[in-house]
Amino acid sequence: MARIAGVDLPNEKKVKIALTYIYGIGLTTALQVLEKAKIDPEIRVKDLSEEQVHEIRTIISNDLKVEGALRTEFQMNIKRLMDIGSYRGLRHRRGLPVRGQRTKTNARSRKGPRRTVSRKKAAVGKKG
Repeated sequence: MARIAGVDLPNEKKVKIALTYIYGIGLTTALQVLEKAKIDPEIRVKDLSEEQVHEIRTIISNDLKVEGALRTEFQMNIKRLMDIGSYRGLRHRRGLPVRGQRTKTNARSRKGPRRTVSRKKAAVGKKG
């Protein structure tokens, strides 16, 4: 099992698909990395030689920001928006959709499960 950028790549997958298991690498980027390393994208991970794995690892570590560094950058960008008090930052802070979606209905994945509001009976205050 090849380990690149702290991620174990599945042995039975083709290399172009297995590289997408790394956070920050999609199919297009995976194909660019393999082209730069001169490796056939259709080969399986278990069939890679140690030199090929080392070449892929070198290209990814030198040219791309992946995994922890990329996650940290995203979190810092969100924190910056919240700190400056922008509209998008306020939406992040309140846990609401950021990109203009409606919230009267839907948006449950962002808002969380429904919190029902209990209504007091109208007759409670009346005597009689």
